Amino acid sequence: MITLRAGTYRLTEPITLSERDSGVTIQAHDGEQVVLSGGHTVSDWSRGEDGVWTAPVPGLSPRQLYVAGRRAGRASRTLDQPLARTDSGYEMTEPQRWRGEMEMVYQGVYPWSHARCPVTGVDGTAITMAQPAFGWAAELYQSIISWDGPGAGENNGADTPTSIENSPDFLTEGTFAVADGVLHYLPRPGEAVGEVTVPVLETLLRADNARDVVFRGITFADATWLRPNTPGGFLHYHGNGYYDGGEIMTVTFAEGAGQVKVPADAASMPGALRLHGCSGVTFDRCRLTRLGGVALEVQGGAGNVVRDSVIDVVAGGGAVIGGGARDCRIEDTHIHDIGLDYHGSPAILLAGTSGTVIAHNEIGDVPHAGIVVYDGTSTHVLDNLVHDTMQVLADGGGIYIAGTQGTSHADGALIRGNVVRDTVTPYNFALYTDYGASWVTVQGNVIHRNDKPVVLEVSPPLEHVVFAGNYWDADPGTAPDTVTLTDNTVLAEADFATHDAVSAIVATAGRRRRAVPDTANLV
Repeated sequence: MITLRAGTYRLTEPITLSERDSGVTIQAHDGEQVVLSGGHTVSDWSRGEDGVWTAPVPGLSPRQLYVAGRRAGRASRTLDQPLARTDSGYEMTEPQRWRGEMEMVYQGVYPWSHARCPVTGVDGTAITMAQPAFGWAAELYQSIISWDGPGAGENNGADTPTSIENSPDFLTEGTFAVADGVLHYLPRPGEAVGEVTVPVLETLLRADNARDVVFRGITFADATWLRPNTPGGFLHYHGNGYYDGGEIMTVTFAEGAGQVKVPADAASMPGALRLHGCSGVTFDRCRLTRLGGVALEVQGGAGNVVRDSVIDVVAGGGAVIGGGARDCRIEDTHIHDIGLDYHGSPAILLAGTSGTVIAHNEIGDVPHAGIVVYDGTSTHVLDNLVHDTMQVLADGGGIYIAGTQGTSHADGALIRGNVVRDTVTPYNFALYTDYGASWVTVQGNVIHRNDKPVVLEVSPPLEHVVFAGNYWDADPGTAPDTVTLTDNTVLAEADFATHDAVSAIVATAGRRRRAVPDTANLV
């Protein structure tokens, strides 16, 4: 057993665990705050006459910054003038002298996607974009969407970047930018620049084939992910997947609903904490915060657990479990304020798992989906409180399920006892069974204050999907023959607070224990 006293421990390289470390427990002493940080403290500040603080950061290209424990925004400007796409970038109507390591942002290139592409130069009215990212974007983000929702019509998402980031010329109070190896920060009114942290490490923990390891009461903080800085950019597709070259396929939807381009083999955003082939690894009363990619990535192995923990302030996704992982659990955990830079990132994503249980968690303040379940077997999503999801992008849900979930209802997906509310932006669904979802039972959930409660007809069509005993505030309509609706109840909003069965579900959903303070300030 390794016991750590209170303090921030600055890591110069990732913690690595292997099979020989099996059985170890790493814990904080008696509830003290122990932070394992991959960040670097910035010093040598100077203040200019314009109020901007500057400091040299040689060799660093930070994408996130934390000032006295607070996440500072990256300097950004909305693109409010027309841009004409060219082979090398864009032509503006007015010349600019912007400087810095700039990046174009594309919010909603598909309604569910959020991409980033580096700028290599601005000369008068000409913006030159990084290659191959820009060429890839022009090829990938082509769609014809015919349904009644966001993004309808024929378009190329590369035509319409929504903002540009990371120039000192874009600074507003509380934001930062980097240019020529110098960090620029414009404080908020009355703010003194105290301790400023730049994340440096991309990985805080790397565990391969370790068994029966426990982390208790540890905070993992201050990791980055620098792939979007490269000429390949970040061409998001869905979930934590992005395009990294290779074949691009055309997917045509049924009944004239349109078509989109998709990567044949998407890459995945990596985790700051990575477990590969591990079994019995437990994170108990831990906090994963101020991270630049996915917070936790579990690939393969069995019996790994996150419980009584907090995952928050993450640029990308919260937790990913995949690669054939078996019998893993996330329970009594609060996941919020994720997808801060990569808005398509879900709070929890499951892909190709067996026996996964997601239970009694609270998930909220998410720009896209809360819980995403791709193909798997015996997935149980039970008694979670999922709220305020889909805050930025469209065509997703509080709980999103796609693909084959087993071979029968006995080993399929069970979505039961969840409260899903406040998914209110257009063309979103509280419970979204999509893209040929099959062998799914959606039972005894409370669904209200959402754009739409569920969706019943998608392409490819649903198979063996049952909605039974749910309480929602809108009639979902007529189900096709492959979907069963039984004993569901439509309630007026005012009745949710007084209905006995609803009250019982609400009382059970969400975290049963709150062992980790969500608002503990890290400096």
